[in-house]
Amino acid sequence: MPMRRLGARNPPVSRQLSQQEIDAVFQKKQERRFETPAARFDFRRPDRIPKSQVRAIHLLHDTFVRNLVSSLSAYLRSYLAVNLVSVEQLSYAEFLEGLPSPTCMVSLGLQPYDGNGVMELNPSLVFPVLEMLLGGTGRSTAALDRDITEIEQKLLDGLIRIILQDLREAWKGVTAVEFTVEAMETEPQMLRVLAPNEAVVTIGVEIKIGETVGMMNIALPSIVIKMMRQKFDQQWSVRKSQASDAEQARFLNRLKDAVFTLEARLEGLELSVRDLLDLNEGTLVTFDHPVGCPIQLILNGKDKYVGQVVCTGRRRGFLVDSVRTPAQGKTSRELAAAGSPGGSE
Repeated sequence: MPMRRLGARNPPVSRQLSQQEIDAVFQKKQERRFETPAARFDFRRPDRIPKSQVRAIHLLHDTFVRNLVSSLSAYLRSYLAVNLVSVEQLSYAEFLEGLPSPTCMVSLGLQPYDGNGVMELNPSLVFPVLEMLLGGTGRSTAALDRDITEIEQKLLDGLIRIILQDLREAWKGVTAVEFTVEAMETEPQMLRVLAPNEAVVTIGVEIKIGETVGMMNIALPSIVIKMMRQKFDQQWSVRKSQASDAEQARFLNRLKDAVFTLEARLEGLELSVRDLLDLNEGTLVTFDHPVGCPIQLILNGKDKYVGQVVCTGRRRGFLVDSVRTPAQGKTSRELAAAGSPGGSE
């Protein structure tokens, strides 16, 4: 058996890769590059809800924010701006880490569902609101770093009631949830309504009053929202292309102050320019319109109503007999031709 000398080098291997092998290497590299971690299931957090449901919650709280602007402006008698900042999933411990201390923490009941939610109002928002409720302007820039007293908590009851009422109305689009106040604390760590590692859906809302900006944060258990998945699928599939009753009422209230032009128009014969120039004082023009035939009422240039010209004291009025539909596109002349013969006006 031939012996190989120690330290001897193996002869170099001279082999070139084919173009097909090179393409296969790059293809595998590209596949690993575009592999998305979202396709993997996280077994450590089985209580997380799908992104489609998170988007639905975002749309739901868009409605909540729009309604809250009107409610708080009327309650505080001041102009303010409310913006939806974020909707995301965190653990309850991560949610608490992002809150100031002390602050205003409220434990929320979620009847008829088991479990509790949390609502937090920043001190930068609470103290200007308290100042406005006591007759001030709410423009104080002094930063207060103290607990809220029991008297101040009582003053905040009205504010919290309005917020929960708008939150309740917004959630009606999916399911009926009765948000109630069960407890109030000033230290975030003292309000132990959820386990630290429990997943929650957090809603961050920014409220600006004058030059003062504060945050309102809401945390709802993901496991409770996960139970509503079927209700989300049923309601939002129908309501994607339809405005809610509240939205329709809001737009109708805005349209009520709009101004329209009405004309009671009596159409008659057509005149040439020669005949028009020959008109003088005392000339009688016949409209060929039967006395009993209805007259059009024009709304901003559109045929909308049919009725009769009447007297109301010393003024002329119009008595509406019917509302015209798009299919009823006849002019006054056509109506006159279809009417019974009679005297002319």
